[in-house]
Amino acid sequence: MANENSKILTEEQEMRLRQPIDDYVGKIQAEIDRLREEGTDRVLALQDHMDGLKRDRVLTREEKEAAIAEDRAQLEKAKGIEIKNKDAISKLISDAEDYIKTHFDRDYYQMVQISCVLEKTAAIERYRKNIETLKQEHQAALSKISDNQEIKDEKYVYKNRLFDAKMKLEKELQQIKDRRHAAYTYKYHLLDLLRMSKFTFLETRAQKWENYKYTFNRRAFFLQNGLYIAIILIFIMLCIITPMVKNAPLLTYNNVLNILQQASPRMFLALGVAGLILLTGTDLSIGRMVGMGMTTATIIMHQGRNTGSVFGHVFDFTNMPIPVRVVLALIVCILLCTLFTAIAGFFTAKFKMHPFISTMANMLVIFGLVTYATKGVSFGAIEPVIPGMIIPKVNGFPTIILWAAAAVVIVWFIWNKTTFGKNLYAVGGNPEAAAVSGISVFRVTVGAFIMAGILYGFGSWLECARMVGSGSAAYGQGWEMDAIAACVVGGVSFTGGIGKISGVVVGVFIFTALTYSLTILGIDTNLQFVFSGIIILVAVTLDCLKYVQKK
Repeated sequence: MANENSKILTEEQEMRLRQPIDDYVGKIQAEIDRLREEGTDRVLALQDHMDGLKRDRVLTREEKEAAIAEDRAQLEKAKGIEIKNKDAISKLISDAEDYIKTHFDRDYYQMVQISCVLEKTAAIERYRKNIETLKQEHQAALSKISDNQEIKDEKYVYKNRLFDAKMKLEKELQQIKDRRHAAYTYKYHLLDLLRMSKFTFLETRAQKWENYKYTFNRRAFFLQNGLYIAIILIFIMLCIITPMVKNAPLLTYNNVLNILQQASPRMFLALGVAGLILLTGTDLSIGRMVGMGMTTATIIMHQGRNTGSVFGHVFDFTNMPIPVRVVLALIVCILLCTLFTAIAGFFTAKFKMHPFISTMANMLVIFGLVTYATKGVSFGAIEPVIPGMIIPKVNGFPTIILWAAAAVVIVWFIWNKTTFGKNLYAVGGNPEAAAVSGISVFRVTVGAFIMAGILYGFGSWLECARMVGSGSAAYGQGWEMDAIAACVVGGVSFTGGIGKISGVVVGVFIFTALTYSLTILGIDTNLQFVFSGIIILVAVTLDCLKYVQKK
């Protein structure tokens, strides 16, 4: 024990271990700073000064040009000095790096690491002894009293002492953790000064991994990823069970392609409703939008003359070229879906109506109109050549997946790289603050609904091509639940302003893969709804816990 205590470093001992490194690298750094003073440092200072002059509104144009011309002349001189000293500086940096590589871990960091391990062990041992002492004192105190109130007070005091002891341990452990982390990052602090914040790829990854370990919290990790871990375990179980029950493996190349193919149209729907959930909203009309879009696309791209009627009129598009019919079907699907989402968005934004109500009204209106207009009949198949035009299979690979991938990239760009996307997060996070900062909450809300309508139209059009028609008002029933659930599982929070496109993608794949796996196993569709409901409940519960923790 005495030998172990000798390896526990005091702050002064740690500084003495680091002193030779600081001295050696410090001398080199001082020489580098001297060489950079009239070269690199001067170049950076002049460039900043020139940028400031260009933005200056006080100086006249002639004064700006004169000052900039003078700076450029000095800049050329400074660049000449920078080039002249470049080799000398590189040699000094290389010398310092070699010294750090040889001595830092061996002479300093490893000693600190060993010290931290021993300090942690000692802290835990002190805590254990402290707890034992408190327990003995508590039992001794209880043996001397008989009054119920005094016993209750003693138990309360004992509980507080245990809590204080635990807090003291956690504080000591955090200080030990901070000490080790500071020692580790000190090497990169030295390299940062030497190279002016330039690191190699491996050094950058090493720093990120260290920061992840340093900030890792087990409770936060399971709150963030617990559901994914559970679903992955369920999927692994299904992969094990399926060969036993069906005598065929679940995770095959064809099955994976089938899952991706089924997920592709649903990706459009999930991406659309994700923007609404980001605004603390939702959309209950997605399934009916799909039914309307499927019916519309089937009517326009129908094989031959339509057998069913719309409001008593039988459409015949056979005189139009097939490519024109394909484009027309897409345009009409988008226009119809966008019209209804824009109406819901208007009522939501203008009258502060909850999206649950406005989209539920949409759901009823759409289903009623389409069912009344078509008498609820299915319109049969589309032209057989159309799927090969829109979503052909190339060497067995379904290109419908590429449509979904393109949608993901476009929506990601809108969310992350445009003003509208930034406003979307701002309004979702705090609409009052967004309005005060000059953002039009009305426009952002209606814009999110319109974007959702465009994606619904695309999704229903692709689903029509995938299923070779068969459009009817009843098609798509329940799809809104799948889309919303995929977003929730993917981390798009109903509290608003929180969510990533990558999460939506993962959520869609999870639900599609789970449904596909259960179908292969022959699990009843009604029981599949039970699984989906449980997953949604757990996902929202975890999301609420994260929100409560932040509050």
